[in-house]
Amino acid sequence: MVKAFTGEEVLDRARESNVKFIRLQFTDILGAFKNIAITVEELERALDGQVMFDSSVVEGFVGNKESDIYLKPDPGTFEIFPWRPRDGAVARLICDILAPGGEPFGGCSRSALKRAGGEAAAKGYQLRVGAEIEFFLFHTDDQGKPSTVTHDRAGYCDLSPVDLGENARRDMVLTLEEMGFDISSSHHEIAPGQHASFMPKPLSGLNGSGMHLHQSLWQEGLNAFDNPAGAHGLSDEAAFYIGGLLRHARAMAAVANPLVNSYKRLLPNELSPVLVAWSELNRSTVIRVPSQRGDGARIVLRNPDPAANPYLLLAANLKAGLAGIAEKAAPPPLVAENHLGPADLRRLLQREGLPRSLGEALQHLAADQEIQASLGAHIAGRFLKAKGEEWERFQAEVHRWELDEYLTNY
Repeated sequence: MVKAFTGEEVLDRARESNVKFIRLQFTDILGAFKNIAITVEELERALDGQVMFDSSVVEGFVGNKESDIYLKPDPGTFEIFPWRPRDGAVARLICDILAPGGEPFGGCSRSALKRAGGEAAAKGYQLRVGAEIEFFLFHTDDQGKPSTVTHDRAGYCDLSPVDLGENARRDMVLTLEEMGFDISSSHHEIAPGQHASFMPKPLSGLNGSGMHLHQSLWQEGLNAFDNPAGAHGLSDEAAFYIGGLLRHARAMAAVANPLVNSYKRLLPNELSPVLVAWSELNRSTVIRVPSQRGDGARIVLRNPDPAANPYLLLAANLKAGLAGIAEKAAPPPLVAENHLGPADLRRLLQREGLPRSLGEALQHLAADQEIQASLGAHIAGRFLKAKGEEWERFQAEVHRWELDEYLTNY
């Protein structure tokens, strides 16, 4: 949770903690984490929003219409990196991006989420989200480049000595907690080495990595999704919120699953969330409703992967859910079956499936004005352009599989 620090308190903490360098962090449109490092002598000027740079840094590509933009640090995000030396320490501040006139820059992902949060607040709602993030731990080669080699052969929730990532996860949790994060749990996932690559599907034939979003809306201190007298113990708000997410799920896939590689994870099997549907038990649906009720009542959006820009994903997610409530978008019947065989899945995918490729997802995003509005016209236009070019580059490449499959036969 963001702390209510003032700029003056940040300056005081930096002096008291012997901070020498501050990383001004921000996220570009495509979700890449960026930063500009300054010395503590420049901190006061930075807190006043006087650090200027070129808009191409956040656009995701270099065009011919760059403009001057400014970083505006959020004082509440000031944290000292616990893994760096305490003498001459390094701290961070997460920044909004402003236009020269002081208004939010159209390409600022953080501002897109703030807009969506403001819409929710105006309706009396607060979104609470917990991210369940999966990733891989791989060796690097002699040149320091990442490989797909792991010495870990563990599986789901295994322990050491089989799980060789246990100590690494322990260090991650302790460091994150020291930086103010609330960590619910950590465990080994299904694939070997899967616990640090956030690529959605780095290995053929093994499970990919997702970023499940556990979420609920709260109103006046109460969980608005809970209703013991409602169908499945859920309120009308929860049902309509689910309906809104499902109505916009195919367009949201371009944001939730933003890489060509993302769709190698979304294959028709019992654990891949490929059906635009909801269930309490079935893992093939994009939305699952865990059994907890009361304060624990929530839904889980399961198709996003860790390559997504979290600001844009949450902005689109919240906008779709709120639209569902406003429009009383009743969801389709709940999928009751726990397991669907491959044949049934492929049949359902034809009419109820997520997009099967980035190119298809971009077509849905281009046709969905509500999701584009959640991103803002500037981000939506740049995102569609950059991702469209990425898809075309992929389409133009001849891949190893094609050579192995066709070269000697045709």
